Amino acid sequence: MFEYIDGKLTFKCPAYIVVEAGGIGYHINISLNTYSSLADAERCKVYLWTHVKEDAHTLYGFAEEGERRLFLHLISVSGIGPNTGRMMLSSITPVEIQAAIVNGDLPLIQRIKGIGTKTAQRLVLELQDKLKKEGTGSLIAAPLNNTAREEALSALMMLGFAKQPAEKSIDSAVKNGGTDLTVEQMIKIALKNL
Repeated sequence: MFEYIDGKLTFKCPAYIVVEAGGIGYHINISLNTYSSLADAERCKVYLWTHVKEDAHTLYGFAEEGERRLFLHLISVSGIGPNTGRMMLSSITPVEIQAAIVNGDLPLIQRIKGIGTKTAQRLVLELQDKLKKEGTGSLIAAPLNNTAREEALSALMMLGFAKQPAEKSIDSAVKNGGTDLTVEQMIKIALKNL
């Protein structure tokens, strides 16, 4: 529903923030990871996810797009809701969560409050392959897209292709078509190679 909000940070505590944008104050639930990332900023940009229920529309905010992406993976697992996902991101860093899931480190996952043996096993079973496919760089902020090659690579990764095969197919497209290809042309050629 909402991609991000950029505005004045009017209130901040470890559980939520209030961001004023366009004369409206938005109550946004955050993780401790996001809380520490915001530091003493007066203005902030927070990536959002909206949870719609019968009785409430709740906003969850993330300092980085990669953290939001991991959160969405976590809540896609049966038995993990938004509050549990937020608790996980508050307990250990997103990089540690991703590494624990990819490596099948059940004891580390189980140390998180609210995560038992079965939920930890389900997390590893359902997310291990997805997170391996995305690679370790998936939690890093998206590149600034300075070049057509970087934009094409970013687009292919958003489509679900792993980084290494996408890079190889783009490099092949550039090698065969030259460096003056547009982003669209690179993507079309790369998709044929994938």
